[in-house]
Amino acid sequence: MADTPAEVRAVHGTARGEEPGTYTPVPDPERNPVTFSSAHDPDPRTPMEASAARAEPLTPDETNMTQIARTPEGAVADVLAPLTDVDSPMAALQQPLPRQSASAAPRRTDERLRFVGSATRRIARGLDLEEIVTGLVRATVPAFCDSVLVYLRDPMPVGDERPPDNLVLRLHRAESATQEKIAAEAAMSVSVSAPASPLLRGTHRGPVAPGGPLAEVLRAVRPVFTDTPAAHAALPELLGDGDEFPVPEGQRAILAPLRGRRRVTGAALFVRGAEQPSYEHDDLLVAAQLATHTALAIDKAVLYGREAFIADELQRTMLPQTLPTSAGVRLAFRYLPAAETARVGGDWYDAIPLPGSRIALVIGDVMGHSMTSAAVMGQLRTTVQTLAGLDLPPQEILHHLNEQTQRMGTDRMATCLYAVYDPISHRLTIANAGHPPPLLLHPDGHTEVLQVPPGAPIGVGGVDFETVELEAPAGATLLFYTDGLVESRLRDVVTGIEQLREKLSAAARATGPDDPPSLEALCDEALTMPGAGDRDDDIAMLAARFDGIAASDVAYWLLEPENTAPARARRLTRRTLARWGMEELSDSVELLVSEVVTNAVRYTTRPITLRLLRTDVLRCEVGDDVPQLPRLRQAGTTDENGRGLYLVNRLARRWGATRLNTGKIVWFEFPRAQAASAVPTGGVAGDDG
Repeated sequence: MADTPAEVRAVHGTARGEEPGTYTPVPDPERNPVTFSSAHDPDPRTPMEASAARAEPLTPDETNMTQIARTPEGAVADVLAPLTDVDSPMAALQQPLPRQSASAAPRRTDERLRFVGSATRRIARGLDLEEIVTGLVRATVPAFCDSVLVYLRDPMPVGDERPPDNLVLRLHRAESATQEKIAAEAAMSVSVSAPASPLLRGTHRGPVAPGGPLAEVLRAVRPVFTDTPAAHAALPELLGDGDEFPVPEGQRAILAPLRGRRRVTGAALFVRGAEQPSYEHDDLLVAAQLATHTALAIDKAVLYGREAFIADELQRTMLPQTLPTSAGVRLAFRYLPAAETARVGGDWYDAIPLPGSRIALVIGDVMGHSMTSAAVMGQLRTTVQTLAGLDLPPQEILHHLNEQTQRMGTDRMATCLYAVYDPISHRLTIANAGHPPPLLLHPDGHTEVLQVPPGAPIGVGGVDFETVELEAPAGATLLFYTDGLVESRLRDVVTGIEQLREKLSAAARATGPDDPPSLEALCDEALTMPGAGDRDDDIAMLAARFDGIAASDVAYWLLEPENTAPARARRLTRRTLARWGMEELSDSVELLVSEVVTNAVRYTTRPITLRLLRTDVLRCEVGDDVPQLPRLRQAGTTDENGRGLYLVNRLARRWGATRLNTGKIVWFEFPRAQAASAVPTGGVAGDDG
């Protein structure tokens, strides 16, 4: 290596914002041996050596990432990039170097190797762009440079995705040793007078001119000193034009393109101050290694980020973001993934409105924590919603769900808990398929584990499921959960369920019977069960507070399918609305009741049911034994039928029809505060067509 000026000078580490005892190498006039001087510590270590010494030993895999070959004289012959990078910039730097003295060359080589090993280890720890760039910055400042600027493409292409035609670089991170010193002095309440480096001022973002100096440097891939003509011409385009050129003259700055597997992803600028020794030719090899490992890590981080985004979107779309509102019940839910690196899982929850103001409460857990588990979970949730729409009993729901899971494959398995709550009868009908039993928190604060037959998991096949019917008193809270909440490496399921029961009881006692804890607070309290690092599974919870519907808010009749049924239905409706103080709705509701009952009389042969419910809305339900659902259609000018549902659609706030296993129910709703609207004086009976 060429001789350096015969100036020997020890630089104290604190002058660069370093810890005392960290020093920069000073060239010796004789054959370039490196000497050190210190008033505090005789240990002759450069910042690069100190950084490497503080790093943890490399694992075998990390050691294999970097290879070196020495000539018999001990000079560095080659530093290879990771073997996976077929277009490594190191290929352009594999050139014979000038011979150094036998005493200096091995020491400098080992120093660089230890630094590269520790720096690449730090870079490889990152999983996203911020962690990777931070690893590069922390590894190089101040051990390799005084300041570093990292530029990345904007936007960053992913995998084989075609990038935009115009390459745009944005300053992603800038760091300097002076910054660190200022921050440390500010933390110690020391007055700060040193200005920030001109390199770190402002945010630069702009397109790279095709065929320009910067584009040529990036295309060449190899790191270059900024005093070369090509790099000197590229710097204004990278840093922005200005009267004062901020990069020191000479070999004190290295511009290193960041090239991944397929394209350039950015650039890094390493700068040493004027008071520091200039870079040597071997430092280009170090910069190339740092740039290569950083670029490959960025490639992996971008791909990982895309996969994480897809996983998040899949999980988000598979699970309900909101739950439906239903009369007589309040709901809350929670979902937590197993870990940051395992964002998808098979846990799910759902609430499905059913005819007669009932609601189905569902929770399930598919085996595994993968995209496959999430996909199977989505299929099972869709199947449950479809089966619930048929108003099948809980045991039939689980039976059909079991058959569907077996059709997916013999390796598919899940647990499921399906319950139907009736706010009018205050009853809960529930069936279980291998899921942890639910907890019922009574209004007096007592919490019990519901005795539900456990059943076999979904997917086993050849088993029956049993349904039980339980009391659901007003003010009680039902909690569904998955095993991730109660089971961990520190406790079994039985112990976890008992601890959860005690926690819910304690929360209820803390607020008192007159002021039960809110559902949101109860869910948050339940989530404190798993301790830090004590959770191996994702968690899903569904909480339901049973308010019920009072008997005084329900009116129910059976009507014979006779021609007089519509008139009787109008009379009963008028009297009930008068008793409830809702006379302003009488004309509209009577008209629609008459139309729907007339349709039922025309086609049914069994008694017709008529029910009025007073909750936050006025709901009317008409049921018959005909399974065909009515369709809304536009009647012609000469048609005698077909206008009944048209009136329902125009006057009611909401309406619908639901098929039952015994027929169907047609329902409509009116807001309680709605004023009487203009209603036609006559009407034509509707039909099912």
